[in-house]
Amino acid sequence: MVDEKKAWPLFYARSYEFQIMNEIERAKIINKTLNKLYPNIVVPLNSRNVFTLLISVLLSAQCTDVNVNNVTKNIYPKYNKPEHFVKLGRKKIESLIKSIGIFRVKAKSVYLLSKQLIEKHNGKVPDNFEELEKLPGVGHKTASVVMSQGFGHPAFPVDTHIHRLAQRWGLTKGKNVIQTEKDLKRLFPKKFWNKLHLQIIYYGREYCKARECYGLTCKICTTCYPKRKSPIKTKKA
Repeated sequence: MVDEKKAWPLFYARSYEFQIMNEIERAKIINKTLNKLYPNIVVPLNSRNVFTLLISVLLSAQCTDVNVNNVTKNIYPKYNKPEHFVKLGRKKIESLIKSIGIFRVKAKSVYLLSKQLIEKHNGKVPDNFEELEKLPGVGHKTASVVMSQGFGHPAFPVDTHIHRLAQRWGLTKGKNVIQTEKDLKRLFPKKFWNKLHLQIIYYGREYCKARECYGLTCKICTTCYPKRKSPIKTKKA
């Protein structure tokens, strides 16, 4: 006779192990697919230095990278240091970025951020999360991009798009980007984080679009879930 009290915990332990293995296998498939499609990846936002990268990431909120690049191509040749933007002042910054969404809010952040960098960091962008996230207009996602793409430190920036794809691919059940970031960091080796962030963005834009794939048509979705028949409804971050 099997002792049910001993058998049930063993059953649940094996079920949990099976679930984790499925996640790991999906992560391996995704990593292999993305490396094949995007072996060499570039940052989609144009910049001249770490400071201008920070500004571009801040400007990209609720705005396309293309629009940000179109605006900054006329700014960065002349203005690419905190001192430049403090001297310009908020109103002039507004006029330079007025074609970008919520430009007044962003202009205020750019001005105050630049001022704080001069006053507290000798005009240099800090290379740690704590100080970056104290800057006006800089949240965890923006700080993560600067840390990974600006300084080369391991980070896994997660925005609403990566959150959607991670849910669709069965890599997270997180209800917000914070939990999704933790799950992705758990599943993928640290050495892949910086590249993966960009690869996932490019793949989502090209193959796994929000209103086209629905978890049913792209290569990653069909490989990871060959029997999936119904569209996947993702929870907004």
